[in-house]
Amino acid sequence: MAEADIDAVSALRVHGWQQAYAGLMPESYLNSLSAAEDAARRREHFVAGSSHVINLVAEDSHGVIVGWACFGPARDQDLPPGEGELYALYARPDLIGTGVGRALMRETLARAHYAGLRLWVLEGNMRARRFYEQAGFRPDGATSADDMAGIPVTEVRYHRTRGEAAC
Repeated sequence: MAEADIDAVSALRVHGWQQAYAGLMPESYLNSLSAAEDAARRREHFVAGSSHVINLVAEDSHGVIVGWACFGPARDQDLPPGEGELYALYARPDLIGTGVGRALMRETLARAHYAGLRLWVLEGNMRARRFYEQAGFRPDGATSADDMAGIPVTEVRYHRTRGEAAC
C-alpha cells in the first residue's frame, strides 16, 4: 500500500464494516464511522512508519482498489513469541465471493513469516468465520467482548499454524 492509497483503503474499510456488521453491531455506531477520520488516523500511522506492519491492496484491471489486508506481530500478551496477527482483510462488498479476499489471504499467508497467525472475528459474522476456516484458521478458545454504543459485541480469536494448507 502506498500513501496515495489511504483514502481508498479507508473508504473500503468503513463501507466494509457497515455492510459486514449490519445487524451485528449497533446501527448508530456503524453510521457514525467516517472514512475521512479513518484516513487521518491511518495516514498518521503510515507517516510514522512501522516495518513490522504490512498493508496489501488488491486492484482491479483499472487500478481501482478492491481489497485490503493488514498484518503484523500479534498484539495479545497471552501468545507465544513469534506469532503474527491478521489485523484486517476486506474486499469491496459487491465483490465478495469473486476471489479478491482469497487472493489477499494467499498473499498474506505467503508474506507473513510467523510461527502462526491469529485474527479476531465477530462471533456472529458467520460469513467471515467460514472464509477464515476455509483458509485453515480455527478458533483457539479466546474471546473478547467490547462495548459498541452500549451493546456488548463478542469476538472470537482464530489461529492458523504456518505451513497449513492455504485457501
